[in-house]
Amino acid sequence: MNAEVKTVLVVEDKASLTQMLQFLFLSKGLSVQIAFNGKEALEKAGTTPPDLILLDIMMPHMDGFEVLEKLKENPATSNIPVIMLTARKSREDMQRARDLGAVEYITKPFKAVEVVDKVVRHLR
Repeated sequence: MNAEVKTVLVVEDKASLTQMLQFLFLSKGLSVQIAFNGKEALEKAGTTPPDLILLDIMMPHMDGFEVLEKLKENPATSNIPVIMLTARKSREDMQRARDLGAVEYITKPFKAVEVVDKVVRHLR
């Protein structure tokens, strides 16, 4: 990574998981934005585009697939790498995420080191 601080937008509706991910990324020198639902994620990404988005699928009001689709349709956010982080483990969900433009698909429960490694790799 270059000297400029990279920003990760964590989109997750569970506060405890959000706090843990925030701690992990801050300890790696990254800046972290938080969104607890899809609408908030789209607003934040459109206003201050992050360098990467870590996106849950199962959220209230708007699921992660819909958020991913809207991010990729918007020229201002279409080039932001998106990593899906979800409890959904089906091949169909993994394929759908890839088809919509996700760069990675990580299933919960996850290893913290795996998430950090993939985020750092895609920020390079």
